[in-house]
Amino acid sequence: MSKRKSIILLSGGLDSLVCLGAVKDEYNIELALTFDYGQKSVEQEISASKKLAEYYGINHEIIELPFLKSITKTAIVDEKDIPENELYTEYSAKAVWVPNRNGLFLNVAASYADTYNFTHIIFGANKEEAITFPDNSREFTEVITSCFEHSTLCNPKVVAPLISMNKNDIVKLALDKSMPLELTRSCYNKVEKNCGKCESCKHLKEALEFNGATSYIKVLFEDED
Repeated sequence: MSKRKSIILLSGGLDSLVCLGAVKDEYNIELALTFDYGQKSVEQEISASKKLAEYYGINHEIIELPFLKSITKTAIVDEKDIPENELYTEYSAKAVWVPNRNGLFLNVAASYADTYNFTHIIFGANKEEAITFPDNSREFTEVITSCFEHSTLCNPKVVAPLISMNKNDIVKLALDKSMPLELTRSCYNKVEKNCGKCESCKHLKEALEFNGATSYIKVLFEDED
């Protein structure tokens, strides 16, 4: 088995980019998985993920999960409007919640690990999103790793490189490492560029401003030309 032969969950957003860029030299990342579960921004996420996988020279696969679309009743998939200008509220979290999303994605990755002998699964859980999304917490990462010791033969370890970081820290790391932020896609809405109004966009925009990286705002967001 190759040392640290790894698989990464790649949404095309800020967190998945910085995960990839931060550990690419430490882990042998051979495959990126992107999930289509009927989210509003699926086309844009797939496009961004493909660009990032090509940039870093790793294989890329798209996993379709139509059943998840059929049971997801929140705004990230259905016709409800995505909340705007909401940050870290119970309302905003519930409005974009996808049932067991990270648990499901990691279990799919674990199945790949069991078949292709991946030793590590990388994903973008972080301190800031753990405030409202429990499947981004350190505790979740540790528990699901423990579960894989019983549900797989290869016992892959789940790695969350950003688990102690907030969005300001994550953007700073991307800038320090000259990662291709211009290729990312963080928006919940189906629009050409990031809308700048949904919770995900607000986090990214504020972190860019905090780090003085305002040049990226015109590149990444609508109505900023």
